[in-house]
Amino acid sequence: MNKLPNCPQCSSVYTYEDGALLVCPECGHEWSLDAGSAGGEEEKVIKDANGNVLADGDTVTVIKDLKVKGSSSVLKIGTKVKNIRLVEGDHDIDCKIDGFGAMKLKSEFVRKA
Repeated sequence: MNKLPNCPQCSSVYTYEDGALLVCPECGHEWSLDAGSAGGEEEKVIKDANGNVLADGDTVTVIKDLKVKGSSSVLKIGTKVKNIRLVEGDHDIDCKIDGFGAMKLKSEFVRKA
């Protein structure tokens, strides 16, 4: 019996084959056997508060009032942010907001417009 590789996302040993894909029953991650053996690093998928996948250049809307660190002002709910850039880190959206300037946001506080 062939030994299947562990899940690259959660390291579970309970992976199984489903057609051409390998599936992890614990975290639901799916990948192809070719991608797993190539050792290539997958690009992180960043999703908004509703689960929509975000991409560079998207327009998003802020879903709650956010305090701006180092300032007494507040970023109001419904503020539109155009032309976002996705980055690595805790705050995964880099953008410029009219009236505030350059800012980093967390994807969990925005939704795709």
